[in-house]
Amino acid sequence: MINVNENYLKLRGSYLFSEIAKRVNAYSAANPDKKIIRLGIGDVTQPLSPSVIKALHAAVDEMADASTFRGYAPDLGYEFLRNAIAKNDYVDRGCDISPDEIFVSDGAKCDCGNIQEIFGSDAKVAVCDPVYPVYVDTNVMAGRAGDFDEALGLWNRIIYMPCTKDNGFAPALPAEVPDLIYLCFPNNPTGATITKAQLQEWVDYANKNGSVILYDAAYEAYISEEDVPHSIYECEGAKECAIELRSFSKNAGFTGLRLGFTVIPKELKRGGTALHGLWARRHGTKYNGAPYIVQRAGEAVYSESGKAETKEQIAYYMKNAKTILDGLKAAGYEVSGGVNAPYIWLKTPEGLNSWEFFDELLTKANVVGTPGVGFGPSGEGYFRLTAFGQHEATAEALERIKNL
Repeated sequence: MINVNENYLKLRGSYLFSEIAKRVNAYSAANPDKKIIRLGIGDVTQPLSPSVIKALHAAVDEMADASTFRGYAPDLGYEFLRNAIAKNDYVDRGCDISPDEIFVSDGAKCDCGNIQEIFGSDAKVAVCDPVYPVYVDTNVMAGRAGDFDEALGLWNRIIYMPCTKDNGFAPALPAEVPDLIYLCFPNNPTGATITKAQLQEWVDYANKNGSVILYDAAYEAYISEEDVPHSIYECEGAKECAIELRSFSKNAGFTGLRLGFTVIPKELKRGGTALHGLWARRHGTKYNGAPYIVQRAGEAVYSESGKAETKEQIAYYMKNAKTILDGLKAAGYEVSGGVNAPYIWLKTPEGLNSWEFFDELLTKANVVGTPGVGFGPSGEGYFRLTAFGQHEATAEALERIKNL
């Protein structure tokens, strides 16, 4: 009889956001008259920009004509999109990244989950705590996490790097040297950032120890302050130690279209093997490419009109972030984030843990957020709100929270 992958049986309950959905759906079914405002899952609410819609329509028309029809996309993605990404996201920022080092995909979530496949099953993994759950769960599935310690809420083979108020929610370099280091800045869930000098320390550490940094830059478009790097490749030596993952979901509202990319420089080698070639092999074997019409939409994001429209959308969400941040501070909450990221990280009221505060908000204010402990043990006693709602709904949610 065939055996199942027992690592899946080690996973803790359901995926965090699936659990939230179950609780909200149950409450909604029991209280159909309640108007629930959702500031939990980081899903956008603004429509696609006019430039993107125009590009989609044009591409659909091409698909209706035999002379311009497209089938399977090239393995790495269409050149028109990779060229636009390389120029706008890297070369224009002084980063020496070429189009053939960019792999187009259907989103950063898939890539940050799949990238671990090109590394050995015995690799030691380091993650921030709290952390985006996909980083940990996919390594549990691969058998790298070891066993779960119920008392500590930790996997015994994963190196946890606590991100707390005391360190500004930015991790310290780990004493135990990991093989893989997951970093996400601006951070999900805390909204924290690090300076270029701080990021350079991580690059130097990785190069000294032979580690590989998996750098999730999905929220770089929300950076507003100086000296906060948009890409890890702004740091010297990063091409020898870092893989960067990006997404169109939050900067251009593509959560429903699905588009992202991963950058693997050709200089990045471990054990004498270029990781670029390994990911190219994995990509070509297991993936058939993002749809042509979606890649044309992605190209439109880099047009002059597309850039302006994207900037307006980001400003819309960051106005929500400011509303939440300022309002919660005025109400006496201890709160951070919301300046370079669309996430607000708040301390739960005295006497309430993360899930208790979730239930309090849901049942008494009819507002949905995300319990911090769902991102890791250092998230206990904290709560995440997102700025991706409508202005009116966000303002109403804030008033409900203040009136608790």
